Amino acid sequence: RQFVTLKVYDVLGNEVTTLINEEKPAGEHEVIFDATELPSGVYFYQLRIGGPETSSGQKNIQTKKMVYLK
Repeated sequence: RQFVTLKVYDVLGNEVTTLINEEKPAGEHEVIFDATELPSGVYFYQLRIGGPETSSGQKNIQTKKMVYLK
């Protein structure tokens, strides 16, 4: 089990929403992102796994780009 945070940011680095912010078991997970209120454009999502509460104190951070078109 690890603490997981999944956030979406706009191109200016402003946080748009937090999709996950809780402890999750290992494995594959899905989350629904309702972006109907957002304008079309480029966004970034960042997945953070782990943190100071883990045995090694290490975090795994991945940031990816996505394009939202209406």
